[in-house]
Parts: sequence; C-alpha cells; structure tokens
Amino acid sequence: MRTVNVGIIGLGTVGGGVARLILSHHDDYVKSYGIDLNIKRGCALDASTAAACGITGDAFTNDWHEVVSDPDIDVVVELIGGEHPATEIYEAAFAAHKHVVTANKALLGRHVERLAGLARAAGVQLRCEAAAAGGIPVVNAIEHSLMGNRFLTVAGILNGTTNYILSRMTTEGLGYEEVLADAQRLGYAEADPSADVDGFDAASKTAILASMSFHTRVTTDDVYQQGIRNITAEDIAVAKDLGYTIKLLGIARNTAEGVEARVHPTMIPSTHQLAAVSGAMNAVYVVGDAVGETMFYGAGAGSFPTASAVVGDIFALAEPLSRGEQPLAEVEPFGHVLPIRRIDELTNSFYVRLRVNDEVGTLAPTVAAFSDAGISISQINQLETETDGACSVVFITHEASEAAMAKAEKALADLDGVREVASVIRIEDISKWTKGVFAN
Repeated sequence: MRTVNVGIIGLGTVGGGVARLILSHHDDYVKSYGIDLNIKRGCALDASTAAACGITGDAFTNDWHEVVSDPDIDVVVELIGGEHPATEIYEAAFAAHKHVVTANKALLGRHVERLAGLARAAGVQLRCEAAAAGGIPVVNAIEHSLMGNRFLTVAGILNGTTNYILSRMTTEGLGYEEVLADAQRLGYAEADPSADVDGFDAASKTAILASMSFHTRVTTDDVYQQGIRNITAEDIAVAKDLGYTIKLLGIARNTAEGVEARVHPTMIPSTHQLAAVSGAMNAVYVVGDAVGETMFYGAGAGSFPTASAVVGDIFALAEPLSRGEQPLAEVEPFGHVLPIRRIDELTNSFYVRLRVNDEVGTLAPTVAAFSDAGISISQINQLETETDGACSVVFITHEASEAAMAKAEKALADLDGVREVASVIRIEDISKWTKGVFAN
C-alpha cells in the first residue's frame, strides 16, 4: 500500500467539507479499505480559512499552481467553481498527468467534451459525481450499476433552493418574494439567486446527466430554461385542487426524434414520488428500458453531502493508485451524436391563468384565441372576483405544441378584456417517461 496524495483547490463550503471528511476519517479509510489518503496541499485565499478545516504549515498555499505542479500529488480536487481559473487548473493538471475531481457543474455543463478529451489524451481521469446532484450518487449508478440499460428518461428536482421555495409556498400558502427573502436570510438562497431561481443551476445538471445517460453531447446552452419567479400562491392552490404539485424539474428524454432537455416549472400528479420531495432535498428519477423506474433521493448541496460525493470520486481513483496501478484513462468523450429537439417542437398540456374583466362577453374571445391557435380546451374554471373588478380564469388544455401555445399566448395578451396572461405552466405527461420500458 502506498499513500495517495491529494491537493484541494478551494477550501470553502464544499472544499472545507472534503478536507474535514478526509482528516476525520483517515484511520477508518486505512482500516476498512486499505487506502491511505493524505492531503498534501490545500489552496485557499488565506491561511485562516485553511486552518479552520485542519490544513496548516507547509500544506497550505494560496497559489493553485503550487498544487498542480507538486510532483507528489496524484489527484487534484477543484472546488472553486466558475470557468476561470478552473479551466486553467484542469489544463495544467492534465498536462502534469494528474487526475481531477470536481463539483463544477457550470463549467462541465458547457465544456466537458473538450476537458474530458484533454484528460483522455493525458491518460488520466476527470470525475464529477458531485457536479450532477450533490450528494446523490446518480452518476455512478448511470455509469456502472445501470449501464446494461438504454436510458429513456432522466428527470428530477435538481436545485434545493427552488424546491425549498416551492415547498414552503405549497405548505404555507406564502408568496414567492416572501419565501425567497426568508430563504436568503436562512442561507438557502444567495443574495443574487438568479442561478437557482432562473433555472441555470438545474440546466447545467440536466445537461451533464443527459450526456451521460444518452451517450451524446448535451450542453447547458442546449437546455431550455424557465425559472420560478412568476409562480404564485394562487397557481399553487389551483394546482392542488386539480390534483397537481408544481415543481421546478430538469427533464431529459431520449426519443426517436432526438433528445429533449428542458428545465421549467412543471405540474405533476401529486401522487408521483417527485411531488413528495420537499424542502431543500433533491431527487433524480431515472428510467431504463430494463430496470424501469428508479429514484435517487438525497441532499443536492451542502458541505458534507457534496463532500461525500467528492471523496467517493477520490476513492475510485485512490483504490488502484494505492496498489501502485494507474486508473484507466478517461473514456472517449461523447460528441454531438443525437439531435437536440427545440422547445417549440415539443408538445404538452398547459395550465393557463388569465386575469380578465369580470364582464359578460369576455370569455368567448379567449376561447376563440385558443381555437385559432389549434388548441382545444379540456377544462375552464373561473376563480373569485377580485376587488378591482377582475377575475382569474384558468384553462387546462389538451396536448398542444409549444409553438401553438406561444401563438395563443400572444393573441390572448392582445385581447381588450384580458388584463394579464398571469401564468402558463406545463402539465407533464409522466406516462411518456416510461415509453419503451420492457414488459416483464
């Protein structure tokens, strides 16, 4: 057994958790697995940050170059996030023939094909379990345990901040702004919550999971994004009455026409397993043609849950290294094999809430606007009249194309009696998720 030396770049929330986990469990790792992990260098902006997680003396540096250039380090762990200098760290580490472990979903969501190619050329690995769903070990399941399947659907709650906000709006009847402010006060949401509430974080994870599952390159820019800013307590209450729960879902489907990849608020049946995922928890629903439906549940963020996934990746590399063997090189990165379907090519049922003048004759033109766009209505509900003489009318459509819905939305907004197209929310047909599963 030889010692496996690790260099950690970034000792913040996740990096600090990784350092604490390795240092506190070191003896257990040796006893249980015969693997001696040693944090050779830790990089942070200041020594006090490093000292707080147990890295002192010569092990501390504030220059990441000293980590990647250290000839004794086997595995570089990048946990600073963002594109720069993370990209340069990967390039330098691969040039020095060092493996890289990361949780950097934003970078990998856009550039994993190039970076994985560099790793393969250098004969090393790029591992990213923590980038897909925090502490949930879904990447390992897709790449190993379930690799005998053709994956049909990967869908899930991939952002804890938005799930926390929607969960509290659902259980307490609160408005979006009120819950967001509370989430920021409690540390669930950043001062600038855009990456979470506008769907970018979930889109990066959706891109990574879709690429791995469907063996084709999907980038964050390929994923349609819509956030939760316009979801109201009224929408949530109406959805509940209709038997639905509103969740921000990342959905990727492998269809005969190509890959669907989208993130948006979604109404799903309240009886579905994903509807029961509350608070800041995450869940990933994976459907394979052989295994059928599976769900992976856990913390998608946080210091120690994410550190757990990072250390798991380190162990996957450390096991052969500790025996004096080199891990296999990174596999050939996936290219753009399958077409990506544009959002306007897809079909859904829709929930549409209009604020209209509470007057005779207002409803007929709205129904005509749907009809003119080629959309049929399955249900119409009028809610209570408001104090300003307006009322909300909710339409549930039959399945229609996204392009038709966009046409109808524009026509509705131009009607004299319509004050506002308040909400348009997709109603997911979850039966599509299992299309292609083998019959037992």
